[in-house]
Amino acid sequence: MICPICNRPLKSKKSIERGIGPVCAKKEQERENEPPEGQLSFTEETVLVIK
Repeated sequence: MICPICNRPLKSKKSIERGIGPVCAKKEQERENEPPEGQLSFTEETVLVIK
């Protein structure tokens, strides 16, 4: 079985069951946890300047 993202062969039983390699699975999980593009996070500050 081949990883659909990186096209490398899946070797471990867990990867084969998951259908994706461990490195690609970690990257996908990190992408899911990122806010959508353009969305502000709590750590970002915005400044409103009124003239």
